[in-house]
Amino acid sequence: MTGTPRDLVAARPGPEFTVRVDGRPVPALPGQTLAAVLWAAGITAWRTSRVTGEPRGAFCGIGACFDCLITVNGVRDQRACLVRPEPGDEVRTRD
Repeated sequence: MTGTPRDLVAARPGPEFTVRVDGRPVPALPGQTLAAVLWAAGITAWRTSRVTGEPRGAFCGIGACFDCLITVNGVRDQRACLVRPEPGDEVRTRD
């Protein structure tokens, strides 16, 4: 994205589209990450830790950790905080 901070203040997202999360349709907006899409849908944890089984979702939000791993269109271990969804994406959470 280009422009100045003043330009960004007036920015509006493009039209809403749908992704499927574990088979369920979930709305998404252009520019959101999958972590933001999941949060907006009320999904705050989408996998569990290997050691303790505690719920995990986004932790750092910048791709430095691996707490937010999901499967997108059959590709495992994608960081939800970095992936920007496309219309029709199939997202799978992990146990």
